[in-house]
Amino acid sequence: MSKFSLRALAISCASLSAIAASPAHADSLIENVNGMTLTKSGEVIRFTGMVIDDDGKVKELLDRKDKRPKQVDYQFDGKGKNLIPGFVDAHGHVMGMGFAALTLDLSDTKSLAEAQQKLADYAKRYPERQWIIGRGWNQEVWGLGRFPNAAELDAIIPDRPVYLSRVDGHAAWVNSAAMKVANITAATKAPAGGSIEKIDGKPSGIFVDNAESLFSAAIPAPRAVERDLALQKAQEILLANGVTAIADMGTTMEDWQSFRRAGDKGQLKVRIISYAAEIDNMVAIGGPGPSPWLYDDRLKLAGVKLYMDGALGSRGALLKKPYADKPGETGLALLSSAQLKNKMSRAAMDGFQVATHAIGDSANDEVLSAIEEMQGTFKGDRRWRIEHAQIIDPADLPRFVASGAIASMQPVHQTSDRVMAEARLGPSRLIGAYAWKSILESGAHLAFGTDVPVESSNPFPGIAAAMTREDATGAPFGGWYPEERLSREEAFKAYTIGAAYAAFAEDRLGSLQPGKRADFLILDEDFMLASPSTIRTMTVSQTWVGGAPVFVRSR
Repeated sequence: MSKFSLRALAISCASLSAIAASPAHADSLIENVNGMTLTKSGEVIRFTGMVIDDDGKVKELLDRKDKRPKQVDYQFDGKGKNLIPGFVDAHGHVMGMGFAALTLDLSDTKSLAEAQQKLADYAKRYPERQWIIGRGWNQEVWGLGRFPNAAELDAIIPDRPVYLSRVDGHAAWVNSAAMKVANITAATKAPAGGSIEKIDGKPSGIFVDNAESLFSAAIPAPRAVERDLALQKAQEILLANGVTAIADMGTTMEDWQSFRRAGDKGQLKVRIISYAAEIDNMVAIGGPGPSPWLYDDRLKLAGVKLYMDGALGSRGALLKKPYADKPGETGLALLSSAQLKNKMSRAAMDGFQVATHAIGDSANDEVLSAIEEMQGTFKGDRRWRIEHAQIIDPADLPRFVASGAIASMQPVHQTSDRVMAEARLGPSRLIGAYAWKSILESGAHLAFGTDVPVESSNPFPGIAAAMTREDATGAPFGGWYPEERLSREEAFKAYTIGAAYAAFAEDRLGSLQPGKRADFLILDEDFMLASPSTIRTMTVSQTWVGGAPVFVRSR
């Protein structure tokens, strides 16, 4: 395990369990707070007290002049601190972030040499591991101008298989030992929807999108105890960042079993709304339809996650015109139009919600067309989701509201990808890229998330990015395509009510209203008055789920 020992993790887990062990009290009173929440229309409601019932739901919001209950079983004095609803992450990968925290993390490396050194140190620290597994590399951040290759891994570790996922999860960098174990040679052909990068006719060590599956049988599967450890670590990180609920995009049966084990033991603190990884997992987990809410609204299988294309970083995003920095290539279609519609129909037929990954403008066009066709067959409130919706042809923007499609987006992707997007697309094709304001003004629904572990699960930098279109250094000054900036309330709503709505959970999550779950955060700063730069660096003092504290930051 990286960065911490099993013993340290066990102590941390025990501390968290001790905090959360006390159940929500009957008629608890949260008092002396600067509380704020949003209405359905995005207006701010302020309050100074909150009554929570014995089910962990909000019973009443209190203004300063309102009478307090005379008798409560528990009272918490907020000492004038600020209280806001817990964040709902509309798109993340729970087990992926847990395993990323437990394996080699290259996300902070700034050069190939730095990544090689970190790999060497990790391999030396864990000589017993048969495979070196990690993720987070980004050749664009390194300024490499190309993909890395197997020889650059062989120089560090020639005798053990190495498998490293790109930061977006849409490409793998492997060494020669890994290709040997997986029986990959120059004659190996890439599966549909994938590509194998080559040097002089031989695999270079880079496998894009569906080609990553060539290693599935060779890499040892994590044991149940390792999965449960990853889930516990993921929960710790999410709660420390103020995320009280998350849509898990790509839940496998093994992931679901880990969620259920945690729920059965009373160890599921974060609310997880699952979208199964493809149709086979959807059927295996849900059977005839979505699951009910389980464990006091801690877990639900809502739908299925599909993939239409890859990512910009690996040039797998499906574009209408060739890449500006690689003429002749337009990306990868992971599904044909017919396959996409068949899968969507199969899911919708049994009431599962469909969330489809689409990054390139052609991929978004394909998904919107499929949704438009589905509308004629499947009536009612379906809330078709498009995950990422990063590059959209401006002509296609009105189709979101017309089709009822929800744009599930990640603001920090814009600041992380800005320079790369300019190179991949060229300046003339950036109108409609990361177009949050245009989507909202069209009348469509917007939900925000982080795509953790591609980005940090911390929502505060995302809110700052949505408000400014600037990165942590303030670049570019005034914001990148500043007409797409959001107001504070719009960004906040997308991370709370909008994300809850995207998962059919707005009746119980996303705001602090009577009857909804009492999931909230205690902050030192006033979120509604703080500058974007202050919001970017905010930290959570306490996180409460269902009226009980599940994280308290040590000072």
